[in-house]
Amino acid sequence: MLKEFKDFAMKGNVVDLAIGVIIGGAFGKIVSSLIDDVITPLLLKPALDAANLTELKDLTIFGAVRYGSFLSSVINFVIIAFVLFLIIKGMNASKKKEAPKADAPAAPPADIALLTEIRDLLKK
Repeated sequence: MLKEFKDFAMKGNVVDLAIGVIIGGAFGKIVSSLIDDVITPLLLKPALDAANLTELKDLTIFGAVRYGSFLSSVINFVIIAFVLFLIIKGMNASKKKEAPKADAPAAPPADIALLTEIRDLLKK
């Protein structure tokens, strides 16, 4: 059983998936930081100034609905979805370019070639 688990865990697909999850987590942290620390404050600065607030988490409506955090999450989602769309689009474009070109038709088998040659000789 231990050998089967080792064989399963060492398959390329499992290792590739693990690497993808780790890189995806790191990428998610980078994008979240970009959104939370750079883009959202720039986009929501007018709303913060109008409400005389300094932090995004303080931007609320009816005292309890934190729409500043919600807007930050929406912007975060849109940017991550757009980046993933561009990555998938690029991968699909590269797959189309790598598609093998149609080769010339394969030569007929030897017996068919021999019969064709006999037919041509009989016509003469």
